[in-house]
Amino acid sequence: MNQYDVIVIGSGINGLVASSIIAKSGKKVLIVDERETIGGLTATQEFSSGCKVNPVYDAIQWIDPRVMKDLGLNNYDLKIDKLKTLRIALDKNGKHLKFYSDNELTSNSISNYSVKDAKKWPEFSSHINNMSDFLEKIYQLTPPKLPHINLKDALSMRSILSPLKKHGTRGLTDFIKIAPMMMPELMDEWFETELLRAAISATGIRHLSQGPFAAATGYNFLHQHIYANGIINNSMLIKGGTGYLAKCLEKVAKSYGVEIINKCQVNSINLNNGVCTGITINTDKKIISEYVVSSLDPSSTFESLIGTEHLDPTFITQLKNIKYRGSVSRIHFELNELPEIKGVSNEEMNTFFTVSPSIEYLERASDACKYGEISKNPFVEFSFPTINNPEFSNERNHILSATIQYTPYKLRRNEWSSSLKETLKENIISILSAYIPGINSLIKSTHIFTPIDFEQKFGIKEGSFNHGEMTLDQFFFMRPTISTAQYKSPISNLFICGSSTHPGGGIHGANGYNAAKEILKA
Repeated sequence: MNQYDVIVIGSGINGLVASSIIAKSGKKVLIVDERETIGGLTATQEFSSGCKVNPVYDAIQWIDPRVMKDLGLNNYDLKIDKLKTLRIALDKNGKHLKFYSDNELTSNSISNYSVKDAKKWPEFSSHINNMSDFLEKIYQLTPPKLPHINLKDALSMRSILSPLKKHGTRGLTDFIKIAPMMMPELMDEWFETELLRAAISATGIRHLSQGPFAAATGYNFLHQHIYANGIINNSMLIKGGTGYLAKCLEKVAKSYGVEIINKCQVNSINLNNGVCTGITINTDKKIISEYVVSSLDPSSTFESLIGTEHLDPTFITQLKNIKYRGSVSRIHFELNELPEIKGVSNEEMNTFFTVSPSIEYLERASDACKYGEISKNPFVEFSFPTINNPEFSNERNHILSATIQYTPYKLRRNEWSSSLKETLKENIISILSAYIPGINSLIKSTHIFTPIDFEQKFGIKEGSFNHGEMTLDQFFFMRPTISTAQYKSPISNLFICGSSTHPGGGIHGANGYNAAKEILKA
């Protein structure tokens, strides 16, 4: 019978980060994962003969600098390419609105639509950077335990006040104002160009089931710009795909002695008198540990692996009230060649393209999702990952990877089926054809991930990348529930560290880092 100090369930980025930080302190750590490869949603995988894709994320917005520093990731040949052209909001006339890492270049692009908006752009960028400073401090904290906050918790919150020295009380006021705002309200204060307003608003709805007119899309917008230094629509590419980041973290973990077992089915988290004692794998094999850390979503952790019979009714209610609402699909097209897009140079093809002509367009797309229907005119974002990673495709083929929002997990009148997936594919091809004429003739093969597919293949509740929507009622001390916001669970010696925890979803590792620090205090 094997025995460990800590067992981590799941080898996604947060599981890998948490295990490394804990093992670095001298603890004996085991990671178990039912999938064949490590990485979870960050994995890079083959989807047809000789072709690879990033199933979920083609880019990252930020990696927690504490993770980079404390785990020495720069020593593992991790190459992160900061794009010059960050995003291109497509215009059917080929004019396009282009976002750059250089604010002056972005202003020049905006000036083709509005000189007034172009002049405001540097100020807006600086303003968002100031607001993000407050979130950066919050994201490094363990949320306080409410309503019973103690002196220790209160003192730990002092770092939130540090941006006040830099930005003053006005900065805090602006942050409190922006976080609950709808994106159109924020845009009304700054810009008149509809394509610009929509391109920015699209970031505020990323991976949400809600549209831009929903409250707190302003908060989600800020979440996407942590550590971006005022660069709007910040995007960075990992050489080798997001899966290479997972491989680097695997090397780090193993360098600290972490053991990793793949293709390992966890049947239960074991309890003795209400205290977590380890796990049972592959039907009947028990592994003992002092602590267990789950990077899975709350439903999988508590309802499936613990069982509601071991949980307090109040906590069960909290679990049932978590809003997952997966609404994002991914379609990967294998193309015979790299297509041409009118108004886009070859050098600019290594970026991200969005179909979001207006805020109203985005809102109408979300309306369909609200009623349990697939949007006929969804928000579409796509890129060509084979430009940065030619090894993703054999011969001279290219991959077009598209993110489609809104395609709800829960359909009202239909069920997800092969025929419905085919309809979705044809719809997206039709949308892309308006900007890439003749794209249909270039397609060799297609791979589609719907929210149902993400749930079945990656084990994420309702296909929610964030393990619960990024909304104000599921933020900070309420994420994932008010009784588990400190990474501790109601079960003694059981912790959580996945995207459901503070500060939420994305490839950044802050959740795993924060959780590890709490475990080491226990």
